[in-house]
Amino acid sequence: MSSEVMSNHAAHAEEHEHHESGSNTVFGFWVYLMTDCVLFATIFATYAVLSNSFAGGPTGEELFELPFVLVETFLLLISSFTYGLAMLALNKGNKSQVLTWLVATFLLGAGFIGMEIYEFHHLIVEGAGPDRSAFLSAFFTLVGTHGLHVTLGLIWMIVLMVQVMTKGLTATNNTRLMCLSLFWHFLDVIWICVFTIVYLMGVM
Repeated sequence: MSSEVMSNHAAHAEEHEHHESGSNTVFGFWVYLMTDCVLFATIFATYAVLSNSFAGGPTGEELFELPFVLVETFLLLISSFTYGLAMLALNKGNKSQVLTWLVATFLLGAGFIGMEIYEFHHLIVEGAGPDRSAFLSAFFTLVGTHGLHVTLGLIWMIVLMVQVMTKGLTATNNTRLMCLSLFWHFLDVIWICVFTIVYLMGVM
């Protein structure tokens, strides 16, 4: 067997190994997302039980400003779209476009977190902190848990941008970008549930 044939065979075996490893990683990440679904389902259930326990404090109708929350929502929804564009660029092997759309996604996500921090600070200053009532404890826990997930996603995004800049669109980086894509879109779905159950139903 010639050295060229042996080299081609080794490259094919290495590519197959990378593919198998990537598939296992994505499957494992799906399992993680299912456990996160259980976590959020539990917090949503807790919120549903405590949502009317105001203890003489302010209600959601008195606290929530829907126009403000709508801007938050659009920021996160658009960030999901820009991440989709990053994945399309990834499929084309265009490194610069991947980085451009990741930066756009990061800025939109950071804007969402900034608005959420402002909302929390405003509520606490107004005397509507998590210690005011069971309703507010559940609200801060649910919205805060989602915000923590978005923050972790942003940190992960920074790390991936650095890795793509230094190492390029390797098989490992492609798998990581795919996992972050699943995570980011998952957070979008969770936020739509938060917006509907907490904010929309809260002002009715």
